Parts: sequence; structure tokens; C-alpha cells
Amino acid sequence: MASHGPSACGAGDPRGTRPTDSPHHRHRTHHLHPLAWWLWALGLGTAASRTTNPLLLALLIAVAGYVVATHRTDAPWARSYTAFVKLGLAVLVIRLAFAVVLGSPVPGTHTLLTLPEVPLPDWAQGIRLGGRVTAEGLLFALYDGLRLAALLICVGAANALANPARLLKSLPGALYEAGVAVVVAMTFAPHLVADVQRLRAARRLRGRPDRGIRGLLQVGLPVLEGALERSVALAAAMDSRGYGRTAEVPARVRRTTAALTLGGLLGVCAGTYGVLTAAGGTYGLPVLLTGLAAALTGLRLGGRRSPRTRYRPDPWGVRASLVGASGAAVAVLLVLCEAYDPVALHPTVVPLTAPDLPLWPAAALLVGLLPSFAVPGPPAPATPAKVPAPATPTTAAAATVTDPGKEDA
Repeated sequence: MASHGPSACGAGDPRGTRPTDSPHHRHRTHHLHPLAWWLWALGLGTAASRTTNPLLLALLIAVAGYVVATHRTDAPWARSYTAFVKLGLAVLVIRLAFAVVLGSPVPGTHTLLTLPEVPLPDWAQGIRLGGRVTAEGLLFALYDGLRLAALLICVGAANALANPARLLKSLPGALYEAGVAVVVAMTFAPHLVADVQRLRAARRLRGRPDRGIRGLLQVGLPVLEGALERSVALAAAMDSRGYGRTAEVPARVRRTTAALTLGGLLGVCAGTYGVLTAAGGTYGLPVLLTGLAAALTGLRLGGRRSPRTRYRPDPWGVRASLVGASGAAVAVLLVLCEAYDPVALHPTVVPLTAPDLPLWPAAALLVGLLPSFAVPGPPAPATPAKVPAPATPTTAAAATVTDPGKEDA
């Protein structure tokens, strides 16, 4: 009888895989560099900050949502996109509520309703509570709130698509400690939510209240205890791996690093202000680029204090370049469109007119859909193979005796 041992099976199976073809390795081939997703999302966010046209903002939100829907995995951090969408809706509602209660600086002639106005003292001039609510002021608040919501949704798209642990490996050494703190906070948040849901379900099964002050206290204490245990375990694991240990760096290099980093960040702030304002258009961009170069140099020098090694670093390939370039292209095209036709990107509310959808800015936003075509989607989860049911004695007998007439003969 032929042997069917493991060696024979592995040699004769034409579908045999090499050690490098493990499921984890095949899953990594579908990963994209996390920094590419952040560059793409920041490009969309920059485009959202350059317009108040509700049609363009709605198109930008649709572009971000489509890319997230086609490339989001079932990882815990991928569920944060829904939370950011809800946060954007909450910001929009709060902005409209402020416009109704506190009024709007935009004058209007179309009165929607009149609220009772509360008299305020002289030192509170310029602020009012209640009064006349106009359609122009409410529409201005809607445009402004929609822009803030679009910014939050773009950040949520980056959080849903980029793996925070892999993003940490791509940070420079000078930002490693701050990056670890952010990643730990983002990783522990889903665990806290899961603990709260689990404990509330357990209390409901036991017939105990899970709402109100009493339920909150009896659920909150076990959650805090579990968070403390995870924090202690994480601290022990980080200490065993040498986290926080720094290398010896001369004092001159430390002073130069601090000066470059602080000066570069101040230059980035001043340059950003100059770019966003009309008065600083001449000096804004040079100051921004100079400050960015100084800050990057400082971060590069600061990385010498924390020697690190990267296990299986994420490569920056052609697809990552396409994704990052698509976000940058959207931002640059929207800035150019704003300089060429600012009225199309900022529709007026006085007089009250319906916004139009400009052709070229809309086409520029559609460039943000490039990741959905250039990057393959996440692999489908493998379905377990069905094991055939063992044959019963009755079935085996029926298969053996197929013709009773021939058996009698």
C-alpha cells in the first residue's frame, strides 16, 4: 500500500505553497503604505477648506466615502469612519443651532422666524441671544458647517484606511514616543467600547439595570479596572523591549535640533497663515517651505537620540505614489480654481441664490477616486471548506446492493 505521509502529500500536491506564501504574507501584499492614505486624505481636506460650495463639498464627501467603502477592511480601526461621519453631522447641527440662537453676521432680508431676544449688558455688545433668524444667515451657517463636516470626514477616511501600528513604523525617530502614545490611545479606544457593550449585555441578561447613574457606575468600574490591567501589561512589554532608552548625543547637536524644530514649526505656522490670507500671499509660500525644510531637518537630527530598527518596513511603491499624488493633485487644482474663479467656489448668500456646480472644480475632485482603481481592494475572507458527512451504514449497504434481482440470481 502506498504511503500517504506528510512528505508524500507535500511533494505530490500541485497546489503546494512555499513558506513565503503564508496567509499573512499574502494579506500584506494588499496593504498600501499608510502615509499614502494620509497624504490622500489631507489633500482632500485641503480642497474642502478652499470652498464653501455645498455641491462641491457633497461631491468630495461622496468621493471619500466611496474609496472607504471599497478599501475598508474589518479591522477595529476601520470602524472609526462611521464615528467621524456622526461627528461631522453633530458639528453641522451645532453650527446651525448657534446661528439660530446667537444670530449671524450676515445681513438678510428673508426672515424665517423671530425668537424672543434677551437683553444683554453694555459690555456684551456684538453678541445677541434670540432675535430675527434670516434665511441668508442660516444658509451661511449651513455652508460653513458643511465645510467643517467635510474636513472631519476626510480625517475619518484616513483613520479607517491607514493601519495606525504600521503608520507608527513610518514616523521619524524624533516623533516615535509621541506616535506610540497616539497609537496606544487609538488602539485601546475600541477595547473600551467593546468592554462597555459586553458588560451592559451581561447586566441585561442578569436582570440588572444598565442605564442611569447606578448602571454607569457599576459598568464603569470594571471597564477602568480592565483598562488599568492592559496599561500595566503594555508598560511591562514596552520596558522589556527597551522603549524610552535614548542614545548619547552631544549637547551642540541637541541645541541645533531644538532650534531647527522650533523655528521650523513657527515658520510653518506663519507660512500657513500667509497662504490662507490674501495679505500674505507674497511671503506665505516661501516662509512655509523654509519652515517645513527646517522642521524636517530638526526631526532628522532628533532621530539620532532614539535608535530604532524596523522589522519588515512598508515599501513605498508605485501605487502609494499614485494615491499620494491624487490627493495632492486635488488640493492643487482646487487652489488654482479658487484663484481663477473664486465666486464658483464661494457662492454668495446675499442676494439669496442657488449654488451652481462648476465643471472644472468638480472634475478636479473626481481625481480623488484614483485610489479606488489603482489599489486593489482587501481580500475576501476565506470560507471554510465543507467536510462531507460520513456515510451511514444504510447508505453504504444501498450503494453496495444496487440491483436486488441480480443479487438473488
